[in-house]
Amino acid sequence: MSVSISTHVLDTSTGEPAGGVKVELFQGAGPLASGETNADGRIPNLAVGLEPGRYSLIFHPPSPFFTRVELDVELLEGHYHVPLLVSPYGCASYRGS
Repeated sequence: MSVSISTHVLDTSTGEPAGGVKVELFQGAGPLASGETNADGRIPNLAVGLEPGRYSLIFHPPSPFFTRVELDVELLEGHYHVPLLVSPYGCASYRGS
């Protein structure tokens, strides 16, 4: 069984992708991967070849209020796409495809 993860960040206040956003992947206290979103707001392959388990995605979005957004996820098998929608006043995520 193998797990992979990708992400993207959308600035919902402008309706534009958020490029240059740092995203980190942790399992427990240990960092596994990190990257910055491209001009399209995406990190197509943040991590591949992971074991199933619990992980933390930490986003550092372009918001004057949300300076760090942490999502704890359970990844079982296959590919997971975890987007972040962020504005100065709110944020949301979902399991994408």
